[in-house]
Amino acid sequence: MIEKHIVLEDIDPVIFYGINNTNIQMIKALFPKLRVVARGNVIKVMGDEEEMCAFEEAILALEKYCVQYNSLNEEVILDIVKGKKPQTETNNDVIVYSVTGKPITSRSANQQKLVKEFDKNDMIFAIGPAGSGKTYTAIALAVRALKNKEIKKIILSRPAVEAGEKLGFLPGDMKDKIDPYLQPLYDALQDMIPAAKLKEYMELNIIQIAPLAFMRGRTLNDAVVILDEAQNTTTQQIKMFLTRMGMNTKMIVTGDMTQIDLPSSQTSGLVQAMKILKGVKCISFIELNKKDIVRHKLVTRIVEAYEKFEEKEKAERVKTKVKTTTTEEPNK
Repeated sequence: MIEKHIVLEDIDPVIFYGINNTNIQMIKALFPKLRVVARGNVIKVMGDEEEMCAFEEAILALEKYCVQYNSLNEEVILDIVKGKKPQTETNNDVIVYSVTGKPITSRSANQQKLVKEFDKNDMIFAIGPAGSGKTYTAIALAVRALKNKEIKKIILSRPAVEAGEKLGFLPGDMKDKIDPYLQPLYDALQDMIPAAKLKEYMELNIIQIAPLAFMRGRTLNDAVVILDEAQNTTTQQIKMFLTRMGMNTKMIVTGDMTQIDLPSSQTSGLVQAMKILKGVKCISFIELNKKDIVRHKLVTRIVEAYEKFEEKEKAERVKTKVKTTTTEEPNK
């Protein structure tokens, strides 16, 4: 009789063992000659060597399935242990699977374009209105790359620019003040990575979420780096960020030109970067629009209403400027 320890490295043991340990109980029943004890992320197994080899192969295959689909059930366990391929829906548009096992896909033509350009280029600018899925799709692509072991870490960043409020007036230390600005990034990650695994990744700095100011002086290797709300960067900040790129790194820069919260005297770094970097090799630009909005149908209507209002205001400003110029000319 021999003893072996198998460590579940890339998954949440709660999902693997199942509700009330139903999955691990079934695995035990399928290998009656072995004594199996599961504690945390370690499975201790004792028994016949030949049977143990088959058990280890099954556990590794089940772990691989669990990493990909974020779920495991009795039908899948039965198929894998018997050497059959599990029956799963084949959908080429799936980026990753959510914590509930639902597929996360690109839901519009421009989101699909973002996915394709990510595979082809090392730097992508994704520009679009609120709710167009640019940040969510970008994070899904980063999570997929991490799960496939193409990279070693994910780095998410945002400029800490307030939409009306002041950071200093918020309670708590620096982390407490910054966290509300980074919450949309946490929300997306929580959809795609089980809570226990996400906590572990963040403690080990495999997933890092930090304000843009904390990027200075770093070289980011073996990573997918996402800069969200880039329209609120200054020209110096975005240049600093883009030049952090190291070996085997991809960058995704997302922003919405209609939501610039900088003082009117400052130029948006995103606006300037798009002008300067147009035509540079290995940099791709994707423009999403109101047709890509995947939130409540009212969001599309709100975006359209604001677009009309801004166009009307712009036309009135031009009209006033022309009128003023015409009035001044006879007086000269």
